[in-house]
Amino acid sequence: MTENSQAQPAANPELPTQYAPAEVEGKLYERWVERGYFEADEKSGKPPYTIVIPPPNVTGSLHLGHAFEHTIIDALTRRKRMQGYETLWQPGMDHAGIATQNVVERELAKEGKSRQDLGREAFVERVWQWKEQSGGQISGQMRRLGDGVAWSRERFTMDEGLSDAVQTIFKRLFDDGLIYRAERIINWCPRCLTAISDIEVEYQDDDGELVSIKYGDGDETLVVATTRAETMLGDTAVAVHPDDARYAHLVGRQIKLPLTDRSIPVVADEHVDPEFGTGAVKVTPAHDPNDFEIGRRHDLPNITVMDERAVITVPGPFQGLDRFEARSAIVAALRADGRIVAEKRPYVHSVGHCSRCKTTVEPRLSLQWWVKVATLAKAAGDAVRDGRVTIHPKEMESRYFAWIDNLNDWNISRQLWWGHRIPVWHGPNGETVAVGPNDEPPTGEGWHQDTDVLDTWFSSGLWPFSTLGWPEQTPSLEKFYPNSVLVTGYDILFFWVARMMLFGLYAMDGTPPFHTIALHGMVRDEHGKKMSKTFGNVVNPLDWMDKYGADAVRFTLARGANPGVDVPIGEDWVQGSRNFANKVWNATRFAMMNGATVEGPLPDVPEMSAADRWILSRLNETVAQVDALYEDYQFAKLSDALFHFAWDEVFDWYVELSKTTFFAGGEQAKVSGRVLGEVLDVTLRLLHPIVPFVTETLWTTLTGKESVVVADWPADSGFRDEAAEREIEHVQQVVTEVRRFRADQGLQPGQKVPGRLDLSATPLAAHEAAIRQLLRLQEEGDAFQATATLPVAGATVALDLSGTIDVVAERKRLTKDRDAAEKEKQQATAKLGNEAFLAKAPDNVVDKIRGRLTKAEADIERLTAQLAALPES
Repeated sequence: MTENSQAQPAANPELPTQYAPAEVEGKLYERWVERGYFEADEKSGKPPYTIVIPPPNVTGSLHLGHAFEHTIIDALTRRKRMQGYETLWQPGMDHAGIATQNVVERELAKEGKSRQDLGREAFVERVWQWKEQSGGQISGQMRRLGDGVAWSRERFTMDEGLSDAVQTIFKRLFDDGLIYRAERIINWCPRCLTAISDIEVEYQDDDGELVSIKYGDGDETLVVATTRAETMLGDTAVAVHPDDARYAHLVGRQIKLPLTDRSIPVVADEHVDPEFGTGAVKVTPAHDPNDFEIGRRHDLPNITVMDERAVITVPGPFQGLDRFEARSAIVAALRADGRIVAEKRPYVHSVGHCSRCKTTVEPRLSLQWWVKVATLAKAAGDAVRDGRVTIHPKEMESRYFAWIDNLNDWNISRQLWWGHRIPVWHGPNGETVAVGPNDEPPTGEGWHQDTDVLDTWFSSGLWPFSTLGWPEQTPSLEKFYPNSVLVTGYDILFFWVARMMLFGLYAMDGTPPFHTIALHGMVRDEHGKKMSKTFGNVVNPLDWMDKYGADAVRFTLARGANPGVDVPIGEDWVQGSRNFANKVWNATRFAMMNGATVEGPLPDVPEMSAADRWILSRLNETVAQVDALYEDYQFAKLSDALFHFAWDEVFDWYVELSKTTFFAGGEQAKVSGRVLGEVLDVTLRLLHPIVPFVTETLWTTLTGKESVVVADWPADSGFRDEAAEREIEHVQQVVTEVRRFRADQGLQPGQKVPGRLDLSATPLAAHEAAIRQLLRLQEEGDAFQATATLPVAGATVALDLSGTIDVVAERKRLTKDRDAAEKEKQQATAKLGNEAFLAKAPDNVVDKIRGRLTKAEADIERLTAQLAALPES
């Protein structure tokens, strides 16, 4: 069938009686790395296949989300490597500006120091020291999982080469007028003292308060409601809808702002929803993004009322108070002044928090650096619309377009010390000069570099090409760009994925960074709940790997990987995958001990039994099915197909059907041994990308070859034998029905009973010995009494159950079950015959009732046959 089926030296069939993952996984992985299997050669003539790792934070450790994503990527790259591609899985880590700075600042705090005590240069040096000593533990954990990455190419977003890429693209964008500096509303963390991106804001429902405040007096009175009373000190207007007749007489007039000596205008703006609340809203342009836009439209002043630590700066009784202290004090003052119309507490509402330190985020007007995204975003949208980039699953396209088509300018500056410092120098007379990696910065009195650093997403947005040597036109860039596919979570479609699209198209002359974006869901617990330390359901995948092996964790994750859908996972599922790995091990070991071999060519078809032809036909169908599912990123379905083929068809049916042949010996045993060797060879190669460790051990022992990592991926030979498939399906039907009857009578699976087979009306005579073995049937003997007779699929199976069951009790039980099934059938039939019901009921309800009817009819048929098979009481 394939190159791997050619004659091989005799393999050593000796395997330990039990598979012990801990004893083999580490050694196998180091052997793979030492032999260079995962490295990529840009000089090879093989077609390229490139995937970048979504760079984990240098502060991070492997969690189930990483393990899930890495399992998918590793399976894709292992398969492509076996298919003959020059495969590059690019590893690396992100410097994770805020997260890393916070970690090191906490370490300093233990010494009673702050970063200000060290100064910028010394602090940055301290971070580098931490990175070398403690950062990047995730690399070792990736090895535990079996990640086949090109370790010699590992990159870090603060490496010299990647820093050059950052400076280069910043200068190009700056020179093209696509980077500018301006005051805008940003997400500000008063604890981290920096702007943070949208993705670094976590929203949760908090208990707050909603207060309704009366602005103005007499006929010039308006009521506004707010959850942030402290920001009223920065109000510069009250806004109403232009068509709201209630307030038409006030538009353009000034009203008194409570607790201050200021008056503010009433403005008409279509942003206001007249149906919400009182239809009037306070406008605080310096502390709310929507208010900022209203302020711009009406030329309102921006009054900042808090400093960077969220402490009130407005002169007066509230100056120096923390924002939350000020909130209580201001509400109390308003109440004393008779300005509070209504109060609601607790008032549950969604509040943004810093994902790093959990501090409540403050919208704040700030002077920041921005990327002008309009033209870049249009290019990113066009690349998907014209088919240069495919989003999988396709239904995620609409979410991508909803974001990319409405993308706002991107705030790229962060008020941190750790990160890529903005390559801009400011002069004494307001000059601004962007400096590239090969440029000399301006010098002289008054010149200084901008103090901000770039958003982490700025450098990670360059990842698909900066890791390949850009801006230099390297052989790696020529060979491996664009990436073949990006595998990542749908949760960062709008952030990392969008940034890579913006930058890739811009920097690489319109060539997108990848051909396909394959989006997966989030890992959740077995109840579908988000994993969180708060919920106490976070799982360390290393713990499961220690208990069950990496293959078990990988297979469990792959079996849950439906494109774009969240993945529930529980420990019992990992146990089940461990059982599967053990089944593969034990069945392969048994097969090899009983004649399975890859030596020599496959026998000619006429020499094979029906079971041999059946399993080869099913094998090729499975190869074709798995290939199609890989191309569609349907990991759950392909894993399930492999599971059922290996466990059910190969081990539970073909191996069992072949036992009598192996025990009998002779030429037919040699034929079936070669067929079984072929099936095991191909099955292990099909399984390898998902469960690499157990398959490596078994395949190299079976074949005597170097490694399954560099073996050929199986190809569908086109061999199909429908007649053999029908014949074995006939055998399966007989065995399955009789087994079900045995189980219904309470017989243990291994319990032998006397039985008589009449296969004369079927083509199954050649399978009598195998059927007897599978059904645990003894020869009938002189005292045989046919106490139960089952007509099954044209065959007749008579069993002697005397002394094994209580016939009266069994007949009573079966009769009761059949009566219940008859009642279910009547109810379902009545509903489906009711035209009024059918006209009103949803399709899914009708389908469910049809399913109940089908099941009831099948149950009646089965139970009637079982009753007929019982002896008369």
